Amino acid sequence: MPLDDQVEDAMRVVRELSARSDIDGGLIGLWGFSQGAWVAPLAASRSSEIAFLVLVASTGVSPATQMLYGTAKHARMAGFGDDVAARLVHVRTEVDEFRRGHIGLEAAQAAVDAVKSEPWFSFAHLPQDLGVIGVWPDMDFNPVPIFAGVHVPVLLFYGEDDEWQPIDASIEAWRWAAKQTKNRDVTIVRLPGTGHAPTLGGLESVEAVSPDYERAMLDWLARVTRAR
Repeated sequence: MPLDDQVEDAMRVVRELSARSDIDGGLIGLWGFSQGAWVAPLAASRSSEIAFLVLVASTGVSPATQMLYGTAKHARMAGFGDDVAARLVHVRTEVDEFRRGHIGLEAAQAAVDAVKSEPWFSFAHLPQDLGVIGVWPDMDFNPVPIFAGVHVPVLLFYGEDDEWQPIDASIEAWRWAAKQTKNRDVTIVRLPGTGHAPTLGGLESVEAVSPDYERAMLDWLARVTRAR
């Protein structure tokens, strides 16, 4: 679903909550994870109805760049070397160029055909037949100017071993944005022992949620909501 459509959905919920007599409409924030951590800043940059943001794995590069990083890292995690990672990035880049309209289907399909029988191809997250591939309208979405449009308190969580995104680049994007807007309430928490999700042991369940994540979020929310 396009990011703009997701923003509309999120804001529809915010307005419904604001209309309720049992909820303080001035204290409604958004929590976003992964792709949702692009949607939430987009909403906050466009609306004064968002009081704060809590974001997990908020990526500071484009979706296309993030997928190049993540797929290559997953291949390395599976035991493949840098040569395979480079080939994987190459085929994904060719397909991305096709999706941008820069090269034709025949050229992109040839790149896929050359490697689709390789044992690592599944890590590319591409179909073998590009004739069925869907559009990707947000592939080159640049989140950095959006981050710079956020003026509310922001709490950011990053797993020290995030398998899907370059966390140092993402953290730097938020720090740059905070300087541009003079937003002094941007808090960055790096979670040891976690990856893309704020969970321990490579698991994705409530029971595996990092206690550092829970503690930091509760303390931060208590401070921010008291202040407002």
